[in-house]
Amino acid sequence: MSRINTNVQSLIAQRTLTQNNFNLGQSLERLSTGLRINRGKDDPAGLIASQRLDSEAKAIGAAISNANRADQVVNIAEGGLNEVSGLLTELQGLVTNTANSAGLSDDEKKANQLQIDSILQTIDRVSGATAFQGKKLLNGTLDYTTSSVAAGVSTYKVNGAKLSNGGTLAVQALVTRSAQNAGLFLSTNGALNLGGTNGSFSVEVAGAQGSRQFTFASGTTAASIVTAINSFKTVTGVSALASGTGLKLASTEFGSSQFVSVKTISTGGITGTGVGIYGLTTTNFATANTGSATTFANATNGVRDAGQDVQATINGITATANGKTARVNTDFLDVELTFTNSVSQTLGSVNALTITGGGADFQLAGNVDIAGKVSLGVGNVAIRNIGGNTNSSGVLEYLNSLGSGQTNNVVTSTDLAQAQKIIGNAITEVSTLRGRLGAFQKNTIGATVRSLGVALENTTAAESSIKDANFAEETASLTRNQILVQAATNVLGLANQAPQQALRLLQ
Repeated sequence: MSRINTNVQSLIAQRTLTQNNFNLGQSLERLSTGLRINRGKDDPAGLIASQRLDSEAKAIGAAISNANRADQVVNIAEGGLNEVSGLLTELQGLVTNTANSAGLSDDEKKANQLQIDSILQTIDRVSGATAFQGKKLLNGTLDYTTSSVAAGVSTYKVNGAKLSNGGTLAVQALVTRSAQNAGLFLSTNGALNLGGTNGSFSVEVAGAQGSRQFTFASGTTAASIVTAINSFKTVTGVSALASGTGLKLASTEFGSSQFVSVKTISTGGITGTGVGIYGLTTTNFATANTGSATTFANATNGVRDAGQDVQATINGITATANGKTARVNTDFLDVELTFTNSVSQTLGSVNALTITGGGADFQLAGNVDIAGKVSLGVGNVAIRNIGGNTNSSGVLEYLNSLGSGQTNNVVTSTDLAQAQKIIGNAITEVSTLRGRLGAFQKNTIGATVRSLGVALENTTAAESSIKDANFAEETASLTRNQILVQAATNVLGLANQAPQQALRLLQ
């Protein structure tokens, strides 16, 4: 059938050509942009998925950048602590050198004190100057702030705590087992009675610090024995106290690492009612356990008692303990509490303290929430804050007490052992802080960067599979569409010529 007014074949050819031109344009667009999805109509669901994956990839990339920045911050802090550590070691040598008083003149002591003063000033200068982009790192700026510290908590350290939206965190402890000294009771039934002989009573007393042998004559009172043992308590780690018919021996510290041992070297023929070595009752450390008697004659291999660590939970988490100190280390809270003697030996709950803010927060995950945040506390390493040790008068002294005119200066001090303990504590504190920062770098930051790197690869690959163009497929499609456009153009030309055939019927 031939028509002139309506050329259906031409319309079909036009529609097909238009579609082929659209497909050709789409192939050219995808090949030129490298993307399969350039606008929402290309693939609505795919666009939503690819945008979400792109957002996740950007967040993960930022988290990797944050982790690398955190590593740089810790590197700077570690550099400052390394210098402080070296200065403390130098300080230790100067104190030990000055203790050789018989071999040093007063001028040499004064020269050593000048060096000590210079070292102390340098430590304070390093702690105040170590900074990252103006933010101080070692002067307590990154330490946690606390309030409502219980009287039963003698010392504490907050190494890490996650606080949500500027809130606070209450730290509550529950003592479930008491801390104990090691202890034994030596019953002498008053003054030593060696049966009127010229013999001697000799025992070896040992503790966690060392041992010492003591020898006493007949008639020596319990008070004299106590004085002799206490004169060496810094050597043995064992103190003595006159009690009832004899004396009580106790470790100077609490915990399972402490012990008291008494070994008989010579009984000297000691006589008397109930003389011997007794353990102490578990419920009352001041009372001898009469059922645990060991005669001095049967103690040639020694009688020993060990201390006990406190057992506690902190915020519902079972704590690791050492003596009177309990610590929990979780992703949300890393805190160490040292209880007073009375609290560590009393079962019950303790509202230890409240963490009100502070610390260094690092965002090491793509999602900005408390789970993706890592918090770290860095204390003040100024000389007034490190090395704390209680002196013989019960006063807590710090590294600044070694300065000129202070109680532990090496020129006038009569107790350089206290100065050395303070320095030793300071070295331990600084090295512990360096260890925490090192573990944070190696384990937290290192593992985070590696895991985030894998997540970024997988997320980017998933996005690419949805959004990016497949060049092999699009090239084939381009060739096909080019051929179809050419064919449709030719067909359209033929279709447009068809009506002319009808005119021949009029000839």
